[in-house]
Amino acid sequence: MNTNSHSPSSSPAAAGTDICIVGDGAVGKTAALGLAQAGFKVTLLAPPPKSASPDPASWDVRVYALNHTAHRLLSSVRVWDAMDAARIAPVDNMTVHGDGLPEKAQPGLLSFDAYAARTDALAWIVEDRNLDQALDAALRFAPNVRVLQGRATALAVSGETATLTLESGQALSASLVVGADGANSWVRGQCDIGLDYRSYGQNAIVTNFTCELPHRGVAYQWFSPTEGVIALLPLPGNRVSLVWSAPQALAEQLLRLPLSALAERLAQWAAPVLGALTPLQPEVAKAFPLRLIKPHAMIAPRVALIGDAAHVVHPMAGHGMNLGFGDVAALIDILLKREPQYDCGDDRVLRRYARARKEEVLLMQIATDGLHRLFSTEAEPVRLVRNIGMSLVNRLPLLKRRLIAHALGQ
Repeated sequence: MNTNSHSPSSSPAAAGTDICIVGDGAVGKTAALGLAQAGFKVTLLAPPPKSASPDPASWDVRVYALNHTAHRLLSSVRVWDAMDAARIAPVDNMTVHGDGLPEKAQPGLLSFDAYAARTDALAWIVEDRNLDQALDAALRFAPNVRVLQGRATALAVSGETATLTLESGQALSASLVVGADGANSWVRGQCDIGLDYRSYGQNAIVTNFTCELPHRGVAYQWFSPTEGVIALLPLPGNRVSLVWSAPQALAEQLLRLPLSALAERLAQWAAPVLGALTPLQPEVAKAFPLRLIKPHAMIAPRVALIGDAAHVVHPMAGHGMNLGFGDVAALIDILLKREPQYDCGDDRVLRRYARARKEEVLLMQIATDGLHRLFSTEAEPVRLVRNIGMSLVNRLPLLKRRLIAHALGQ
């Protein structure tokens, strides 16, 4: 990370906070650390703490496939090495199957491997809890960061200052407010930023299993026009994490099943490569609604959006969190490179951030939405073409290298 930062802004807000970040997810916490290390005074506004934490020895059902962009950023803020490495699994190979089971059809096949890509890993599977605990530990000792629990009720912008009013009546002033408060962003709503919204009519079912056969660091994904997208991601040891993007009616059925029955349902895909699946104890399964959210802007006067507040995509490519970390890296870089006469919330500076993120975000929105549309139709001609297309791409090394480079964040 570039450390040639400007001094904190000279606006009236500088006496208190240069930047106020709203939201306590991984993206917001990483932004707080990175911006503080860059020399800014940061306040992180987080909602009141949740209920008691689960057993730390259990495996979190919410995991992320973090790419090299995320790895570089988390390393730069000294969080990557603070995570429990024994609970992180590198992805050495990704194998994507088109629709149709082997005994019923000729599904397309697309595979990527780290060795051919000349990299140590294609991605790393990290539990939300592992990442969150490392971020919290780093924030406790971070200079220039104040973590404040509370909820904002109003946002006002006047001249060179943005002011947040909290439920307690306290006012927070800053040169820049960063909205990192998720898909239903309160900050975005206060800025009257319009958005395009579409529900995919799917829920992502997540849970964990042990597998009879070693996964060898392979992430598996299967497309089905009737049952959605089934992904089994490697965890340390003979464990895998399920992310099943299922049509809503099916998802509701799957959630009512005991996990042993869900494992049997998965056998048609998983058994040939992973053997029998057994639910991890304690048995936990969760569901998350899937939707496409495209805000019409990532910035507003004295406001920048990052993470799910700025964009929500289908999780089939596993890049939602990586896009958020890309936002953080770009925002830090833009703020560090700004001219001395501009403070960190200046509109000219924020427009540079929006331009820097426009292409990558748009490409990911088009790619994930396009793949969802392509694989959600059951028309036989379309099924045939998409499977042939996948297998053709698999035989084109140059195109595969381009796809891998994009997935790695390069």
